[in-house]
Amino acid sequence: MAKNGLRYGRQQNMEIKRIALLASLLALTACQGAGKASKTDQHAEPTEWKFNFFTPNALPAMVTFAAILDVGGIDYRFNTLDSTQVLRDVTGEWNNSARAVNGYWNHIKHPPRHILFCWDSVIDKKVYETHLTLSNDTVAKMRRPSKLKDHQGKTRYHDSIQIGLAPEGKVAVWVDGIGFELNHRVMPSVLKTVSGDQLALCKGITKSDFSYGYDKDIEDFIKGKKYPYGRW
Repeated sequence: MAKNGLRYGRQQNMEIKRIALLASLLALTACQGAGKASKTDQHAEPTEWKFNFFTPNALPAMVTFAAILDVGGIDYRFNTLDSTQVLRDVTGEWNNSARAVNGYWNHIKHPPRHILFCWDSVIDKKVYETHLTLSNDTVAKMRRPSKLKDHQGKTRYHDSIQIGLAPEGKVAVWVDGIGFELNHRVMPSVLKTVSGDQLALCKGITKSDFSYGYDKDIEDFIKGKKYPYGRW
């Protein structure tokens, strides 16, 4: 019983340290500012904003945890997320037309500013930790009404971001297009991905040991190709 109590106490201390680390990381990045919208734009903004993760065809990965600080200063923790979708039409390189379908969990109240997420790259057999900050220009674009209208003639916003995950821990970000419009590739002001000994928040957050082999569809896809199986 004493050993079990000691083990629980150590786990609890590790979790407290992890939460403290996350809070300090979010507080540090928050100092970069949120970029305020005008009262007119703010009044017209959507009531929720969305974020999605996806991977190229047959190069799977899974996001296991995400922490987000939105432009309203709200801090979110996602231990349960929508599935990390494999997009069949993303093969060999990124494209601006691919769009993951939003599900139940990945919603926040205001546009995202800072995102920190943990992900298991099945194709790389590694755990990655990504720190991402959207630029002032990107946030402003999301908070501005689009010139395009929906099919009912109503004002629309770029209310979702798409985050692509590729081999070698490569991450790419888009603001969604309106209707049939292509997505807009954006460059974050901060984009850093680490793995191995450099993991901080994501160290030990998942139990993946990657000891299993690839599914047959993955084996068939990468056969004869050179890693990282494309240009990302």
